[in-house]
Amino acid sequence: MDLLEYQAKELFRQICIPVLPSQKIDHPREIKSLEIPYPVVLKSQVPTGGRGRAGGIKFVENTIDAIAAAQTIFRLPIMGEYPEVLLAEARYNVQQEIYLAVALDYSLRRPVLLGSPKGGMNLDLVMKHLEQVVVEDEFSSFYARKLAMKMGLQGNLIQSVSTIIEKMFTLFLEKDLDLVEINPLGVSPSGELMALDGKITVNDAALSRHPDLLVLAEKVNLHANGNKAKSNGFWGLDGNIGVICNGSGLAMATLDLLYQTGGKPFGCINLGENHLSGDRSCPFSCLLQKSLEIYCAQNGVKVLLINIMDNLASCEEIANVIASYTQNDAGGYPHFVVRLVGSNLEAAKARLAEVGITLSEYLDEAVAKAVSLAKPTGKSH
Repeated sequence: MDLLEYQAKELFRQICIPVLPSQKIDHPREIKSLEIPYPVVLKSQVPTGGRGRAGGIKFVENTIDAIAAAQTIFRLPIMGEYPEVLLAEARYNVQQEIYLAVALDYSLRRPVLLGSPKGGMNLDLVMKHLEQVVVEDEFSSFYARKLAMKMGLQGNLIQSVSTIIEKMFTLFLEKDLDLVEINPLGVSPSGELMALDGKITVNDAALSRHPDLLVLAEKVNLHANGNKAKSNGFWGLDGNIGVICNGSGLAMATLDLLYQTGGKPFGCINLGENHLSGDRSCPFSCLLQKSLEIYCAQNGVKVLLINIMDNLASCEEIANVIASYTQNDAGGYPHFVVRLVGSNLEAAKARLAEVGITLSEYLDEAVAKAVSLAKPTGKSH
């Protein structure tokens, strides 16, 4: 379960990760009692990415502009999600943006530290410079410093960023989290650090051990129950390219790259949310099968882009599900574009080739093909 940004920053404050003065806004009229001096930034609070590109983040200079901006943001869906809450924050003078994350790698069964000296909205740039350090043994400051050095940081930034990483890991460990992410970590001209955005993914199985997280989870569920635009992990958009991914980060990266390449998503099913079946024990192959059925029953899906990094199933097993579906279906299904990362990749390529589907190993290549096929001139798988 992903916390909202303002909730993530509450946890950041508790662990002494620096965050800006902020105020939660439940209704545009509350802007009149804003206690933060202008200029401020207003942010849509939805558990999805892509807010900035979609218009869910606005900078304002005065009360009149802030009220108008708040009204607009409250009415603006971000990947099918309408915000129930906005976050108002002070503006920050940024000289450099850094990406940092602590994530649980299920394949390695170890925590992994991630960092890029190029943070912010340009995910391609973030990924191009991304470095990682696997925490093999008991965590120490050595791991944090190693990541800072691999990122190419210099001078005082090595120590100050290492300190932030250590605090992120402490939070990750104490709360049994799956992900703690700061993007961006802003660096001011004087070298001061500030977590300008934050994302925390809570492990549902650990909620019973953390009453404070259970309270936050109930608030997120309240927002979700009041939001009718999202159902069963399916984000209804208005394009003609369906997307299936496993994991929120992978879904966000795929959708962002689709938009950048000129594509228009129809919707996104995140298999990592595991909500497509009422039975939580439903295996991954079953979830994928249900996802294919959902998309192929929709009118307007011309291309189905499947981007999966294997964790609970091998690439070969995933390919078998896709190939079997295309063979058993009576026809009329969309073009399939498949990108897989993981084990048994060659066997997966061979299996998909049997049904005329080419497996792409690179996301940009798969996205470009999906966008091409979605155009009126697209002719084949």
